[in-house]
Amino acid sequence: MVDISSNDKARVFFETHFQPLRISRLGETDGFVTGYYEPIIDGSRTKTDVYTVPVYRRPSNLFVRGFRQSSPTLPNSGPVYRKIGRRKLVPYYDRAEIEDGAIAGRGLEICWLKNQTDLLFTQIQGSARVRLEDGSTIRINYDSYNGYPYTAVGRILIDRNIIPKDQMSMRRIRQWMDENPDGANEVRRQNRSYVFFHEVKLSDKDEAVGAQGVPLTPGRSIAVDKSLHVYGTPFFIEGELPIESEQAKTPFHRLMIAQDTGSAILGPARADLYFGAGPEAGRVSGRLRHNMHFVMLVPNSLNPVASGRTMPLPSARPSAKIAKLFPLKSQKPADGKSTSAPSPTGESAKAAPSVGEKAVSEATPLPAARPEVKPSRRHLRRHYYRHRYYRRAR
Repeated sequence: MVDISSNDKARVFFETHFQPLRISRLGETDGFVTGYYEPIIDGSRTKTDVYTVPVYRRPSNLFVRGFRQSSPTLPNSGPVYRKIGRRKLVPYYDRAEIEDGAIAGRGLEICWLKNQTDLLFTQIQGSARVRLEDGSTIRINYDSYNGYPYTAVGRILIDRNIIPKDQMSMRRIRQWMDENPDGANEVRRQNRSYVFFHEVKLSDKDEAVGAQGVPLTPGRSIAVDKSLHVYGTPFFIEGELPIESEQAKTPFHRLMIAQDTGSAILGPARADLYFGAGPEAGRVSGRLRHNMHFVMLVPNSLNPVASGRTMPLPSARPSAKIAKLFPLKSQKPADGKSTSAPSPTGESAKAAPSVGEKAVSEATPLPAARPEVKPSRRHLRRHYYRHRYYRRAR
């Protein structure tokens, strides 16, 4: 039994049994962190004049190749289908279709919320505590999704110059959506991804359960890219974060444990920091979008240097000469204007076509068309008598 009852003993344990390994994307020095939390929102078990937005459990016609429809867990990435009949598979309904009632009236409602913004934030966080009118609480956790990639509504608002990048936060998004319900409806539907939930039997004192299957620890649990990392891996993350206020640069040097994942958490040095439940946790986590140093603690039994010698590397980028021979095709939007990027010199790409473009533009001779051969009278007579024979044979 390992004794880590104090900070000093925990430090000695990790320094003795692990070795630090600095990680980042190729060509970068830092990683990137955001924050998440468990919202506490008002809701109802039944639909009322106040609570009109349903929280759905997984539909029975949702299908993922390689998994049974009754599987307790489904992947949070990749295509998802719905079955039509016994064999035909088509992409599952997107957010707009579901909001418009594509799966309504099938008894899938776990509870009802006040508005779509509450539901969207619950789906982004992956869990919630729904406070009922009688004082009791429903705990819901992520179950599955509809197969569409997640589109960050914050990114849309930045790109449209609605919210400046330096002012972006979850609180700011909610404020804009509350003030612009029609615009919020359109922006929200740009994120075609839709999350389904299941109810979990947890008390108000219990923390949310992560993808690892264990309760999360505020300030210590992180969500990582599960295709790259193993749950339970310790990471040391350091840098400065706005913990105390929006403009603060609070020093952050902390050992974190990978215990959760998310569809938007992609890359080796990418983490979502869990801050607990409630409004204050939401305020802190909502303003985190920062570069940080990532150090992964690797067990001494694993030698990353020796493993790196035999690890397959991605293929080298093609040379400039090869890239010219196979140029990217320019895309034309609805207005007919080309979206191809200009050349580095600022001149039009068509001013000096490359070798590949010349080859494509040259006309390729096609084979001559087959001559039209009319059937002979003898052939028509034979076909006529054969047709009469089969009619008599019936």
